[in-house]
Order: sequence, then C-alpha cells, then structure tokens
Amino acid sequence: MIIDMKKYDPSGMHKVYNNWPQIAEEAYASSIEKLDCNQIDHIVFAGMGGSGAIGDLFSSILSKSNIHISLVKGYLIPKTVDKNTLVVIISVSGNSKEPLTVLESVKNLGCSTIAFSSGGEMEKICSENKINFRKIDMIHSPRASFVKYVYSILKVLDPILPITKNEIYESINQLQKTYLEISSENTKENNPSLQLAIWISGIPLIYYPHGLQSAAIRFKSSLQENAKKHAITEDVIEACHNGIVAWEKESIVQPILIRGKDDYFKTEQRWDIIKNYFKQNKIDYKELMSSEGHILTKLVSLIYTLDYVSIYKAILSKTDPSPVRSIDFIKKEI
Repeated sequence: MIIDMKKYDPSGMHKVYNNWPQIAEEAYASSIEKLDCNQIDHIVFAGMGGSGAIGDLFSSILSKSNIHISLVKGYLIPKTVDKNTLVVIISVSGNSKEPLTVLESVKNLGCSTIAFSSGGEMEKICSENKINFRKIDMIHSPRASFVKYVYSILKVLDPILPITKNEIYESINQLQKTYLEISSENTKENNPSLQLAIWISGIPLIYYPHGLQSAAIRFKSSLQENAKKHAITEDVIEACHNGIVAWEKESIVQPILIRGKDDYFKTEQRWDIIKNYFKQNKIDYKELMSSEGHILTKLVSLIYTLDYVSIYKAILSKTDPSPVRSIDFIKKEI
C-alpha cells in the first residue's frame, strides 16, 4: 500500500517513532544521575497530556509493590503527602501550568521532589529553589518524546523501582521487534498498526483490563491529538455493568479490545463473553493482544503499536499529526 508519509507528516513525526527502540536504549544507557532517596512509601506522579501518560505507565509498574501511587492530572496534590512521599513532576515542555502549580505547592511540605523537563519555567524554579531536577531534551513533541522520558526516568528512579535491568532490556528488545512490524518501512498487509488504522472509520471504543489502562488512555489521547479523532475508553469489567447496554442501538462506535497475554482468568472469561455478544449481535470488532513478558514490556510495545495506529490514521485522512491548534488556543487563554 502506498502512503505519502512525507506529504502529510512534513515535520517527520513518523521518523521519530521509527527510532523509538534506539531512543529508548540510548536513554537508559545515558549518564543521567540516579535519585538518592530512602524510606519512600508514597509516590505522586504529576503531569498532563503526553507527560501524564508517563505517570500512568509508572503507576502500572509499581502496582504490585508496597508503594502507594497517586496520579495528579491537575493542580492539587493529595493531603497525604508527607516526609515519606516522593513527588515526581513531569512536563516535557517545562511550561505546563498544572505541573508548575504542583511544583510551587510542594516546596514547603517536607517531601522529596524531583522534576523532569526539557527546560522552560520548570528548570528555572528548580534551580532557584534547589529542587532535584533532570533535564531531558524533547524530541519533536511531548508525545513523541515518550520513550526517551520513560527510560531516562527508569534509570533515575532505579533505587526505588521494583524492576530489574533484564526486564528493562527485555522491553527494549520487544520495541525492536515491534518496529519491524509497524514502522513506515513496512506498509504491507502484515502491518497491524496500518490495518487497524484502515479499519477505524467511526468512533473507537477502547476496552481494556485494569493492568493495561495506561496503554488504552494513551491510545485515546494519541487518536485525539494525531488523527484529530474522538475516542472512548472503558474498563472491560466495569463496562459489563453499564456500557454494554449502549450496544443495543446501532451507532458509529467501533469496539477495540486490548488484551493482556496473561490476563486474570476471570477477565479472560469476560473477554470471551463480550466477544460472543458482539458476534451474536453482528457487531464488528478488532482485538489486539499484548506481548509476553514484564508489564513494562507489554505496555511500551502496545503503546508503540497504538501510537503508530494514530499516525497512520492521520495520514490516511490527509491530516498532519503534529499541529495541536486547539491545545495552543487553550494555553493562550489560561
């Protein structure tokens, strides 16, 4: 299939995505300084948009640890923040108002804090107040910089993360395998990202199990930003108690099932029931299975695959995936 990537993606977002495996490997191999931090039992991840998606992923990595995780996508931090809390503030641009507000609010709380950005106001505030800061250059855009930030932060937070180097390298190897399937170097019928992009014509409804929530949320956001297309997410278990009823009427909504290789057996049963329901009611759906391995491996390979779906969908609809004029409008009005 001939796709004019250069014409509709003039800033080369797809080229950055083609380099994701290399970017991830170089970020983790970098000399970025690790955080010296002890006795942490609560981590708060604060960030919006592409930066917030990083917090979502780390929440999944830490979900089976004894560390309590809070996600802040706004201005206010939990009142439970104390001396045993680490607040991780991420703003790739360094200028997003919400994480900057969080940064200002934690200065006198006695908690540990570290901020990540490519510079901007966040770097200035951290320098003036002697707050832990790591500068990570942006590549193209916050969302395209995802793996550079993820693998840099994995190294910085190594002392408190329940993940081994082997598990991290496993995830990078899976990114390399995924690249061979989905990149713009392969626009044949065996490209799963391209095929899913071709199939999407209405509004995607993305079903996910709880452990893969971060991949689903990221997919929704990428479709909205890159393809300029509405999308919906629903937890598959919760949907069985409410959302499933909406299928009793015809609509332009299209179900996409994001599954984990080793989902909980009760979740597996629910997938089978929902698929049977769709078949009986002649509702066309698509299904995407994660890779095997650590939760990091599952999530980064899924996000890679699904982000590329959004890029292909943009190109197929003759849309430049890079500009986000609506977001620019909102930021000017704040």
